[in-house]
This record gives sequence, C-alpha cells and structure tokens, in this order.
Amino acid sequence: MGRQNLRPSYIEEGTEEARRQREAIARLKERGDAPATYYIVTMGCQMNAHDSEKLVGILEEIGAVASEKEEEADLVIYNTCCVRENAEQKVYGRLGYLKSFKKKNPRMKIALCGCMMQEKLVLNKLLKSYPQVDLIFGTHNLYRFPELLETLLDSQGRVIDIWEDKQEIVEDLPSIRKYPFKASVNIMYGCDNFCTYCIVPYVRGRERSRRPENILAEVRSLVADGVKEIQLLGQNVNSYGKNLENPITFAELLEQVNAIPGLERIRFMTSHPKDLSPELIAAMGRLDKVCPHFHLPLQSGSDRLLRAMNRHYDQAHYLDMVKRLREAVPDISLTTDIIVGFPGETREDFLETLNVVEKVRFDNAFTFIYSRREGTPAAQMPQVPAEESKRNFEELLAALSRIGYENNQKWVGRTVWVLPEETSKNDASMLSGRTAHNQLVHFTGGRHLLGQLTPVTITEATAFYMTGVLEEEAVRE
Repeated sequence: MGRQNLRPSYIEEGTEEARRQREAIARLKERGDAPATYYIVTMGCQMNAHDSEKLVGILEEIGAVASEKEEEADLVIYNTCCVRENAEQKVYGRLGYLKSFKKKNPRMKIALCGCMMQEKLVLNKLLKSYPQVDLIFGTHNLYRFPELLETLLDSQGRVIDIWEDKQEIVEDLPSIRKYPFKASVNIMYGCDNFCTYCIVPYVRGRERSRRPENILAEVRSLVADGVKEIQLLGQNVNSYGKNLENPITFAELLEQVNAIPGLERIRFMTSHPKDLSPELIAAMGRLDKVCPHFHLPLQSGSDRLLRAMNRHYDQAHYLDMVKRLREAVPDISLTTDIIVGFPGETREDFLETLNVVEKVRFDNAFTFIYSRREGTPAAQMPQVPAEESKRNFEELLAALSRIGYENNQKWVGRTVWVLPEETSKNDASMLSGRTAHNQLVHFTGGRHLLGQLTPVTITEATAFYMTGVLEEEAVRE
C-alpha cells in the first residue's frame, strides 16, 4: 500500500486515550530507532482493510515509508483474518519465510494483529512455535499501536497485548486512504448474531455503534478533503444505533449522510437479512446518493440449514425481501454470500440454494466452501466430505457465472457513470472503476479521469466485468 492521502480520523478529539496515542506518535518521531520502512499485508474484510489504513497513517506520521519488498522492511505487519483456515495457514507460511530474513536483519520487527490474534489456540501456537514474532495485538486495542510500538522499541523481548473485549471507541488517530476520492467509514463495531459457523463475534466483540454526530462529522471532513464516495461499514449495519443512548435507525443515518453537500455516492455493507426493515428499503428507493446495490448474504437456501446456522430467517422470508427491494429500486443490483458444505448439508439442501440463486439471479456472489473454525458450534457438527462440497461448489460457480453473464448483457449499448479508480499495470491508458450498481468497468481514458464520475458506453460484457468507450456527450440524470 503506497502513500496516498493523510488525514486525521475525525471523532471525539481530546479523549484521554487519543491524547496518549498522539503523545506516543510525537515521541516516536524523535527516535532514531523507529521503523524507517514498513510493509503491511491485509487479509479479510473491509473492516480489516480500514484498520490497515489507520496503521499506515500512524506509520507515515512517524516518518516511515512503504517498502516495495516485504523482506527488506524494518517493520512487517500482518493484519489477519480468521474466517477461513487458509488465511491462517498463509500467515504461518509467511512467518516461516521471513525467519531467515530476520536473522540477516536484526532491525526487522514482525507484528501480527487482527481477528486471528483473538483466538486462544492461535495465540498459544504463535508463542510456542514462532519466536520471530515481536508484537502481537488484537482487534479491540488497535488504536494503541503507537504506544505498543514504543514499548516494543524499549523492550528486549516480544510485546503481547490481547484484550478479551472493549466497549470504548477511540479514533482520533491518523489514517491513510488507498484512494483520495473514496473512503470507508466505520459506523459500528462487533456483532451480536452468533451464527454457528462464524467466529467474528468472539474476536470482534459485541455490537457497539458510533454516535451519528461523529459519523456525520467524519463524512463531512472527508468530503471537504475531496472524497466523492463513502462506504459505511459494520458487521451488520441493519442493526446500527440500537444500543445508543439516543437510538437511531440505519435508515435515519442514511438520510442524514445523504444530505451532506458534495458527497456523490453512498455504499454500505454488510446487511443481515433478519434486520432488514421496510424503512431501510424505502430509503433505498428515495435517497438519490445511495447506490442501487444491496449486498444481502444468503448463506444457504435450505430452511433446515438456516436454522442450524442460527440465521433467523427462511427461504420465503429472504425471497420476500428481494421482492420488496426490487419493487422499491427496480434496477437494483443484488449480491450475496453463500456457503457450500455447511455441516450436515445434503444434496437436497444444496439444490435449495441453487433454487434461490436461479430465482434471485444475483449479479455477483462471494462463495465459500465451509471452513471449520474451532470455538464455533458448527465445528462440533458432522462435517461434509470435501469431495462432495467441491462438486457442489463448482456447480454453484457455473450457475452464478452464467447468470452474471446474462445480467451484464443487458448493459451493452447503455451509458453508465463510472468512478475510475486505477490504471492497468500493463496499459496506463486503460482505466478501471465501478458503476453505481457496483459493476467493474474497463475503458480507455487519461489519468486525469481518476476519481471523476465519467460516462462510459458499454460495448462488451462478461460474467465478471464490462468494457466500454468514453462517452463525451453524456449528460448526468
């Protein structure tokens, strides 16, 4: 992640914790042994990506710069995910790879943070088998990174700071965005749903909502800094505001964000179907800046498995929500999450999932073969043979690919507005960006268009992206 746009995260300025971390940053700036270079690897969801922006902001403020090569950095940070086992195995592999480089470079420090660190089994394994790791901290105390880094530099051994839970929200710290024209804003932390396959509530803690006035102030500061698109983040944004002293609904928050002058697009994720309210559906149809894209995780189409997953809805309820969303926003783009091979899944259960996929005709989906996670109820359930899960998974991918292709064909010949994000590594004249419906579009254009809403006429479409040509004469509706 290269240097982009440095900004302070706006919220609760002057809190005691924020002051302590700012003072630690000031001291780190004056030290001769603070890391001069860093390399961050981010795994997992948008929440982890946003956390990494904060880590980068702190490091850049103390004077460190991004290293092109992991092996040459003074500080290597893995911001980890624990949702799937392969993410954990990747971390262990990289730690083994870095061991020899650290021996050659005594200045190198290795830090691990994120969800994986909140698992006791993982922590014990790291302490026992990976002595090359210098700093370990979790999800609840990421804001203490300046203080922890200072402690590490002062100590002769490793520093470990893992908290079981945390209610306080401290964010008056630096952050660096990947793009100067789009940004993510956390509106809440944690999750109260306890789906039987998911370890997130155990590692991210219970739901904590930020006060709306602080969210709005942050969005305004971002817009003043050139941001045109905001993505509101939470493990379940539909339940935002329930635990505040003065409760507010997510639909009401969207209404207030939509009224901010200068902001052009609003996205959000993730939504839990059980908390999708008629009020939010109506807001989707009414608010002009909210993108016509809704990510609504299905996980399974089988009522039996949905009960076993502790999802609190059934297939009929899900399909009714889709119907109401399409009535409110006729051209809405729908995406989802689907798990194949959940414990006890039969062929009949899988066919129920395929049935929902065919009825809804999702524009895209994040699909996963079930990954057993220690510490979750599903880990104790009868597991599905890997070969069976793989066969069903490939069948699901084929259906989603066919439907995605058919859905995208309807856009050929139409002019859409794209927010170009980056140029191609192989061709600097080729830009890539997303439409309001979240479709990926490639087209030829100059770098001056990056971050500018741009009209593009679609000329070709595949299952996963579209290509087009710049439309000079288009007028925005």
